[in-house]
Amino acid sequence: MVNGSLTGKTVIVTGGGRGLGRAMAFGLAREGANVCIAAHIQDDILSVEEEVKQLNYGGRLIALLADIRSPQACREIVDKTISTFSSLFGLVNNAGLTFTYIAPHRYRRGYSEKFFELSDDVVQNVMDTNFVAADRMARLVTSHLIKQGDGRLVNVTTRIETMTKPGASPYGPSKAALENASEIWVKDLEDTGITVNILNPGGAANTEGFEISEDRAIASEAVGGMVEPYKMVAPICWLMSDDAGNTTGMRYDASDWDESLPPEDQAIRVGRPLGLTLKPLE
Repeated sequence: MVNGSLTGKTVIVTGGGRGLGRAMAFGLAREGANVCIAAHIQDDILSVEEEVKQLNYGGRLIALLADIRSPQACREIVDKTISTFSSLFGLVNNAGLTFTYIAPHRYRRGYSEKFFELSDDVVQNVMDTNFVAADRMARLVTSHLIKQGDGRLVNVTTRIETMTKPGASPYGPSKAALENASEIWVKDLEDTGITVNILNPGGAANTEGFEISEDRAIASEAVGGMVEPYKMVAPICWLMSDDAGNTTGMRYDASDWDESLPPEDQAIRVGRPLGLTLKPLE
């Protein structure tokens, strides 16, 4: 992995109660990092706490019940992390509402809602969770990182093809906003020692969001296979390590990362500059 360079580093992982976030959180803890998981489902918190006990991670992994759509909850996440571990080094903006929230019944049949069929509540909740809360968490964390002149911001967005496919609203726009914000943050944080990068699964992730096997079959057929959450572990550990201290403004698809090979080599092979690629004018 990263030769112990995560030891003592403290990282917040939003949406860490299940799926991609949980895999990353436990992967970081396994490499020696202190981790705060923020999740909004009580059962997920209880499950995380049970696994923490089984793995003897009690000293370096905590789980907080929090709805990051609340500004107060976001502040409490940051404050609790710092008070528990006396430090803060990184943030993984992973929490998000996806198609299984936007159109749960139709999505199971391989369809999505069209933008004009959506309710105000659905649109607002997706934007508030996927973009506004991520932006808020980054602002809160960055105020601490700037003082120490070092730190990591990692955003989980999605493939550009997913952002713009039919029926992708408001999920696609929320992730496009976070993608664009990431580019701005890179520029705003120039010469501060804080890096900003994007890590995506690189396809539909095989997570609890797909409630039945038919859901997984639909997603797998649509994108040519599903990505297991563990694929996020090697790249996130590298991005949080000292070895990635000079790497900023990049996006990585975990599905292409070979965790059996040196991470520096994989970062060069897999990495692409941030940005939404536009088709040239005809």
